[in-house]
Amino acid sequence: MDKTVLAENPLLDFSGFPRFRDIVPDHVVPALDEILQNNRAKIDGLLDSETTPDWDNFIMPMEELDDQLERMWTPVSHLNNVMNNKALQEAYQDCLVKLSDYAAELGQNKVLFEKIVMIEKALSSRENGREHGVYSDIDEISYLARRKSIQNDLRDFKLSGIDLEGKDKERYREILSDLSQLTNEFSQNVQDATDGWGLHVTDVEDLKGIPESVVSMALDEARKKGLEGWQFNLQYPFFQPLMSHAGNRDLREKMYRAFVTRASEIGPCAGQWDNTSVMESILQLRSEKAQILGFRNYAEYSVETKMASSVEEVEKFLTDLSTKAKPEAEKEVAQLHQFAQDEYGVNGISPWDYGWFSEKLRQKRYEFSSEALRPFFPLPKVMSGMFEIVSRLFGIEIQVEEAPQIWHEDVMFFKVIGVEGGVIGYFYVDLFAREAKQGGAWMTDAVGRRKTHAGIQLPVAFLTCNFSKPMGDSPSLLLHDEVITLFHEFGHGLHHLLTQIEVAGVAGINGVPWDAVELPSQFLENWCWDREALDLISGHVETGERVPDDLLEKMHQARNFQSAMQMQRQIEFSLFDLRIHKEVEGIDGNMIQRILDEVRDDVAVVKAPEFNRFQHGFGHIFAGGYAAGYYSYKWAEVLSSDAFSLFEEKGIFDKETGASFRRCILEKGGSEEPASLFFDFRGREPDIEALLRHSGLSDNATPISIE
Repeated sequence: MDKTVLAENPLLDFSGFPRFRDIVPDHVVPALDEILQNNRAKIDGLLDSETTPDWDNFIMPMEELDDQLERMWTPVSHLNNVMNNKALQEAYQDCLVKLSDYAAELGQNKVLFEKIVMIEKALSSRENGREHGVYSDIDEISYLARRKSIQNDLRDFKLSGIDLEGKDKERYREILSDLSQLTNEFSQNVQDATDGWGLHVTDVEDLKGIPESVVSMALDEARKKGLEGWQFNLQYPFFQPLMSHAGNRDLREKMYRAFVTRASEIGPCAGQWDNTSVMESILQLRSEKAQILGFRNYAEYSVETKMASSVEEVEKFLTDLSTKAKPEAEKEVAQLHQFAQDEYGVNGISPWDYGWFSEKLRQKRYEFSSEALRPFFPLPKVMSGMFEIVSRLFGIEIQVEEAPQIWHEDVMFFKVIGVEGGVIGYFYVDLFAREAKQGGAWMTDAVGRRKTHAGIQLPVAFLTCNFSKPMGDSPSLLLHDEVITLFHEFGHGLHHLLTQIEVAGVAGINGVPWDAVELPSQFLENWCWDREALDLISGHVETGERVPDDLLEKMHQARNFQSAMQMQRQIEFSLFDLRIHKEVEGIDGNMIQRILDEVRDDVAVVKAPEFNRFQHGFGHIFAGGYAAGYYSYKWAEVLSSDAFSLFEEKGIFDKETGASFRRCILEKGGSEEPASLFFDFRGREPDIEALLRHSGLSDNATPISIE
């Protein structure tokens, strides 16, 4: 990046942000040791000071130390997810122990806690704040952000064991260290299992029905491995199209069995990367951790930091939603079975047939195939259109920028220009699947926005997906579902990048309860369906023509195809997650499977085969941040659907409504409670009707609480 751009924000100093290609695994641990040693020394100095602590002399220096650590560690962590190798894995694992110990030290440091308590008392009221000189010189928004951040800190001290003594204190630290290693091990096993299995096809007849773009990818994959024919793997760009389109049933079965037994004791790679004992240990340790802190179980511990008020409220929300969706989901399954029998003479559908028959039924019912839309969504057009959409909605501008450093040739880099001009943030985009890269899609904050003594530090984000790579001179062509995924992750990115909060702990996505953080991401997905927005993100790869009216009509008709089935599946995952984290005694692999089976008996409308080991690859809860919180997707979908309903009333590009959403939700980050921010935007509490309507389930809607 040239110096003129850096001059706009001298604090965004990329020279101090490790160059990805220069990260050497052997240097990672010593680099972390140096930073932790420096941080500990400076924190000791702050704690030893007899000066009355306030925001400027205590909180801001602490934020600076956190930031320096993040600037070193975040690129390493990111590389471990997107450019993994054995040496980096080992260095990363070693660092997790050190970071866990450091976090435990801070979380249980009573002198640090007492300093924060002193600052909280000074911030407890405006009058008190003015007397102590910590409020009089800042505006209302900054005051509320500071107070919320401090309140979160005090809550987190409690959740970090500040009141623990003796053996409980030491045991708590051991648990944190063990969990950090185990969750990483779980994730690595899933990745190794995904990369470690392949399906080699040599007969062209076996490829019937598979989209041409996927066949081309498989041909390229085989050539890379020095093989004749075609090579498929378990990455999403291969798995999903094969399950939906491959006419060869045996091929579908092989793919399905390999996918649902990943990282388990059975299947084609049985026991090689088995997560059974890892899951057992994670759940046992989480339960012990929660009980040491005084909670009955880990689910209670998790909900303590959520928007939901209790585990019981979450369970009621999910079961009420299931009661609403299940009858319709059962109808959808019956219709699919009837279709298979009437059209193909098949009496009984196997698990690897559901995707294929569903696609055939969709085509027959709506004369529509998801693949028919792929040529209309070349990635460059989708990206430029998405940027135009958020420009119209929020008054920002996004421009490509020369990256200061990248980790792969596919990576792109952009800057965000704010409403009043001037750069307000930057983000990297890494969109294509490859080996040594974790599957799925996610947004990660690389640098957080905060006020320093020298000015405002700007936010930086990573946006990661796993789409099909371009083949030859043709750009990557996306399925409409993949377009939605891109919008979803960019919604998270906007939440991080558009924040105007200057307190690190509650700026952007920081401090936002997990069951509200999906609001901006799910909200932005809605612009993937409207004609006016679609014309911006679509254009046939060869002719440039927009999606034809008849195809758009069919797409809308098919929008809620099997939506009740999909909702039940999400509820199944959510209840399973919640219930395994309510167990406190004797949790093991058999109990995990039993609980999953019981949940499926209650809510599932598609029965999984006995060999299905879905839980062994459920990274969201065993390796991500969704433990006892997977319900967050449905909870936040109530918020996002209701928020979008105001645009339906006012117009999807209504500038005033867009500015209000930016101001009330995106700019405020975690500085206030999400219920309050939602009320500010919508003028009332959330209403589930919009979600039911968008899902095609509103004909006989009954109230479902989300207060």
